Amino acid sequence: MEPVSLTTERLLIRPHDARDEDALLAACQDPEIARWTDFPSPYERRHAAFYLRALVPRGWRDDSMYHFAVERRDDGDGALVASVNVHRQADIWGIGYWTVAEHRGRGYATEAVGALARWAFTELGVQRLEWRAEAGNRGSWAVARKAGFVWEGALRAAQTGRDGLRDTWLGALLPGDLGLPFALPYGPAADDLQGS
Repeated sequence: MEPVSLTTERLLIRPHDARDEDALLAACQDPEIARWTDFPSPYERRHAAFYLRALVPRGWRDDSMYHFAVERRDDGDGALVASVNVHRQADIWGIGYWTVAEHRGRGYATEAVGALARWAFTELGVQRLEWRAEAGNRGSWAVARKAGFVWEGALRAAQTGRDGLRDTWLGALLPGDLGLPFALPYGPAADDLQGS
């Protein structure tokens, strides 16, 4: 897919590119980003350069991951406020994001995640978008919940952290949650195993 940009009332959501290197490097020095992501730590310029010059273009080229920088539209200075992505692994589509420390608490990530989810459903044909985070990442869950994701539970020992296996929280967003149609018929289960 050719890279595209999205806009919301307050934000420009554009493909990450080489001009983001300094801002990305600075943002990823934040201990909270290091704590909750699998980014290299310490995060060095070579990591930012590899991400922007190799991983981002490859994701767009092979339709496996679409990386976006998030800027405020009214600034005009192109300052990075967040980063969002939609990614595919096998048949599972997921969403990822982080916010630059000084821009947290203003709803930028929620606004960008909502726009990206709508784009994924309408332009990519995604039928289920998963949010996953290491158990305990309440800030990430707050963003996902405000964007409409529904809590689905925890996966035990589902990810490898720096110090071993960690539990993963899981939520999902469906097109119908945003008032959009499904591409395929969907019949929710009449019952489940909870309480059995």
